[in-house]
Amino acid sequence: MERPAPGEARMSRAVQPGHATARGELSAGQLLRWIDAAACLAAEKHAGVSCVTASVDDIQFEETARVGQVITIKAKVTRAFSTSMEISIKVVVQDMFTGVEKLVSVAFSTFVARPVGKEKIQLKPVTLLTEQDHVEHNLASERRKVRLQHEDTFKNLVKESSQFDDPTCGEEEGTVSTKGTSVQSIELVLPLHANHQGNTFGGQIMAWMETVATISASRLCRAHPLLKSVDMFKFRGPSTVGDRLVFNAVVNNTFQTRLEVGVRVEAFDCQEWSEGRGRHINSAFLIYNAVDDKGELVTFPRIKPMSKDDFRRYHGAIARKRIRLGRKYAISHKEEVPLCVHWDISKQVSLSNDNVEALKNLAARSGWEVTSAAEKIKMYTLEERDVLSVWVEKHVDRPAHLVYHLLSDFTKRPLWDPHYLSCEVIDCVSEDDRIYYITCPMVNGDKPKDFIVLVSRRRPLQDGETYTVAMKSVILPSVPLSPQYVRGEIRCAGFLIHAIHSSSCTVSYFNQISASISSYFAGNLGGWSKSIEETAASCIQFIENATDDGLISGF
Repeated sequence: MERPAPGEARMSRAVQPGHATARGELSAGQLLRWIDAAACLAAEKHAGVSCVTASVDDIQFEETARVGQVITIKAKVTRAFSTSMEISIKVVVQDMFTGVEKLVSVAFSTFVARPVGKEKIQLKPVTLLTEQDHVEHNLASERRKVRLQHEDTFKNLVKESSQFDDPTCGEEEGTVSTKGTSVQSIELVLPLHANHQGNTFGGQIMAWMETVATISASRLCRAHPLLKSVDMFKFRGPSTVGDRLVFNAVVNNTFQTRLEVGVRVEAFDCQEWSEGRGRHINSAFLIYNAVDDKGELVTFPRIKPMSKDDFRRYHGAIARKRIRLGRKYAISHKEEVPLCVHWDISKQVSLSNDNVEALKNLAARSGWEVTSAAEKIKMYTLEERDVLSVWVEKHVDRPAHLVYHLLSDFTKRPLWDPHYLSCEVIDCVSEDDRIYYITCPMVNGDKPKDFIVLVSRRRPLQDGETYTVAMKSVILPSVPLSPQYVRGEIRCAGFLIHAIHSSSCTVSYFNQISASISSYFAGNLGGWSKSIEETAASCIQFIENATDDGLISGF
């Protein structure tokens, strides 16, 4: 049997009826108890002293487990700082009859070592044994930066969100108030709820929070709410046996098929209880979707904020959604199966047409949500299952046909886009199709990336219609992998250019983000950078300052 690595703890549990919901699925609250216990054991194995939970974040629930199946939890210290550690948690479920394993959940915990007496703690570094250990070690540092910047990032995004023109603030049909979703519950902390240090077990608090949040979600959706992710459980202070814990939950906002529930926990000892003076010990934001009796996802009504507090929670949910996107897509290490096709000159017409149609179909999808807005630039995101797409819309004071000529010549792109180091033509396939070799700079210490892309452009058939410049990765045997670069993939990207009048146009840039390019979008997705907006502004400046000589297309 494989032995656990240093700083690693494994836990296996058979799912019993007492662990399950009314639908026969493992309760998320029970799973959170097990996750916290396994993470604590891993932290204490590395530290050699008692450890306490500081926070649990980036919790994603991918699959459910049912009664009779076996849950295996692997908790591992990814990086140790001076007195705190990050622990990665991976949960899989195995069906005992088929032997098939599926990923149930991933999460990250931060634990703090508790010194004995006045002794100072200095945690030893984590032993890195594999390439994956090194990857997670580097990513742990990035995740820590995000956690430390969280409050400032959140405040900036809330301020930005409150400036959007929000249709729900008007008289839009079908909007609802969240007043009826408020839930309060009280728990008395008993000895069986305490951990081995005498404080209330963090996993138990998280389980109670999940219970009230699920009740709150069910009051809005009138269906079976399913927990999909948790933004963060932040432990602000301890509670002990004998405390009364008061849990308050309410729906903050909805996002098509998902909703956010906020939970606040206050602790009271006997005297505080009689005086009505509690201690704020925990907060969390839980994300749900719901299924109806046919198993179909429920689309939630949009929220209509009524009070000042409603607006605070409403805009806070929008800000947290952006931060979640950054964490989920940009600070995780997700392998993907390449989707790009082999270039075949005999199939040039169909490959080119598919390239253009894919971009138009991406632009035509419903569900795009505004994530930032400036004077000339607006950014939207679209999340479909595990695929995220970005749309950047910008106003340009130049004629559409001239903008089309500039943007369709990718050899000019390094002049305005800092994400492109070089871009050279490999093959002039036709008047409207070219294959380029692109190199990009390194990000977060990774190797720089290179790409081979097919760029296909189309002029409109009639005045007033849209110019199209589409791009996607292709495989070209004549350009093998380089040891200097990691070969990246662009699934679907490009520009749609629509004339407003004779001297100005709207440029829409779309990109369906793959794991290989997510690091370039990290800051914007999470709200701690403006690199996309800065690149869009650079593009506008390049186009508007271009001379007539520079408007001759390289095609």
